Amino acid sequence: MKILDEIKFDSNGLVPAIAQDDATGDVLMMAWMNRESLEETVRTKRAVYWSRSRGKLWRKGEESGHFQEVKSIHVDCDADVVLLRVKQIGDAACHTGHRSCFYREVTDGGNGLNEKSDIVFDPKEVYKK
Repeated sequence: MKILDEIKFDSNGLVPAIAQDDATGDVLMMAWMNRESLEETVRTKRAVYWSRSRGKLWRKGEESGHFQEVKSIHVDCDADVVLLRVKQIGDAACHTGHRSCFYREVTDGGNGLNEKSDIVFDPKEVYKK
């Protein structure tokens, strides 16, 4: 896969990946990808990321059922950021139960955060461990 040689992975072998709703343009989340996760994403058309906290591949939706069907993949001008245009299956991309990870808006000149969306699912019910 030529694209894997074009991407400028950082010193940890990672590249930031932004997931954007293909239909609405909403930014859903940012995560990290390594060569293996990017290759699997290209091949399967399902979003696969690298979990830094778990040290393993993270197939989006493997626990929650809220996966991302990849419609197109874009690379920025410096080849150091990947943009996935996705169809979010299950209505929520964020592990907190919100549709987007960017559900908080900075207010009061940087002194406050205001939640701007409702919770779509209860994380305690979805992530039973």
